[in-house]
Amino acid sequence: MEDPNPETTLHPHPSDRIKLNVGGKLFSTTVSTLQSGGPDSLLAALSNRPATDSDPVFIDRDPEIFSLLLSLLRSHRLPSTALRLFTKQELLDEASYYGIEPLLKSATAPPPLNGIDASLVSTITPHSDGVVSCFTTNDDGSVLIAHGGQVSCYDSNLAHSFTIRSHLNDITSIKRVSPVVAAVGSENASGIHFYSLASGRRVGSCEWTDPSDPRIYKARVTAIADSADAVFAAFDCHHKENCVLTIDKSTLNVSSEFGRQTGSSTKTTVATKLTYLPENGLVLGSSVTSSAFGFAGYIRLWDPRSGSIVWETNEPGSGRSSRFGDSFADVAVDADESVIFKLCSKSGDLAAADLRKLGKDPWVYLVDKNPSLRNTGGSGNGNSVVHCYRNQVFVGRNGELEVWSRVVEREENVERESTLSEESYRRNYVDKLSDVERGVISQIEGGGERLFVCREGVEGIEVWESSSFAGAVSVS
Repeated sequence: MEDPNPETTLHPHPSDRIKLNVGGKLFSTTVSTLQSGGPDSLLAALSNRPATDSDPVFIDRDPEIFSLLLSLLRSHRLPSTALRLFTKQELLDEASYYGIEPLLKSATAPPPLNGIDASLVSTITPHSDGVVSCFTTNDDGSVLIAHGGQVSCYDSNLAHSFTIRSHLNDITSIKRVSPVVAAVGSENASGIHFYSLASGRRVGSCEWTDPSDPRIYKARVTAIADSADAVFAAFDCHHKENCVLTIDKSTLNVSSEFGRQTGSSTKTTVATKLTYLPENGLVLGSSVTSSAFGFAGYIRLWDPRSGSIVWETNEPGSGRSSRFGDSFADVAVDADESVIFKLCSKSGDLAAADLRKLGKDPWVYLVDKNPSLRNTGGSGNGNSVVHCYRNQVFVGRNGELEVWSRVVEREENVERESTLSEESYRRNYVDKLSDVERGVISQIEGGGERLFVCREGVEGIEVWESSSFAGAVSVS
């Protein structure tokens, strides 16, 4: 007699059990577990077998990794032993075969970066010329590392994707200006050069030229920034003439020049750091020089459309620096919060200025009132770097890594950020005393939910992530 309801025979119920033979090892699970990987996955397709077919499905793959992926399907989390037994790439290859790659990426992605809870999780070391000269990050957590004249790309899983050999002997500036193009420059060779990350070939170059001025030749690049449709590069000639060129991304040709300076004094030296501010379309440039007499430099806001200076400050020469002789050692800007930060070279003070309220002396010097911090005696000797990321300010003082987190005020059950004041940020250490011994921090960059740290003369870059289990929150 025929089944009056053939649907129950042809289509298994989510709670029905199904057996799999993966690489000779038997697994038993439910239809709903296999379907949790998504309707387009191979496992979901296998789960649609008729319920009357009791023979195990044979899959010629690694059973040990499948056991981990089956646990992922059941709980949407990987067992703690997974990354000790296999690399992320090995897990990713298997997940891709089964069609559950998005689920694995979600499970292995680091939690939101919180500086007070970050710890060193790995070190990326290029296979050749391992000492890093500079690097740049991407929003997905991938990173391009320049070492010597080569550029090595590591994907969002920090797996090595490829290495490009450029025509330069050493790369000292690098910026990813599109998903498939990187801009590079060298302080020892002229021009800015664009390389395809797909083919590894140079697809364009720009030089700073001026037929009316014979001093403008073989200009070198000292800093690179970009907007949605343009690349900004600071150029410096041997005769100290310098400027910033705007390069059209669609044509890779120079479209304009601004910020031209003679370079005859510290107030007119080439910018060594550029940042584009998308909210107002301005370019922030800064320069720091050091000598036996101390540090000096400037911070300048340019409008690249008109080429005019919107605001500037020179140190020594204005504000507190004039009164105390404590010029900055490094500058960074939080574009989302519209705040500029500077680190003082002598005292180690961190100062902030509201971009919307700039004037002759706009700086607010942040006061550290965290009693649990070790006494660093100011740590102001010029070996300092600062970087803004995810509304946090990361500071490297010699080998120490710290974070300044924005204090949130609570008023009538409504959270609001306080106005900029001495107590707007609170300091915490990211590292331990043992981390300090690895060397002087030379560059800090954020990418995805990671923090990347480079140290002078040390091979590779450090990768810092927050813990999934600590549950740390910002101070308030």
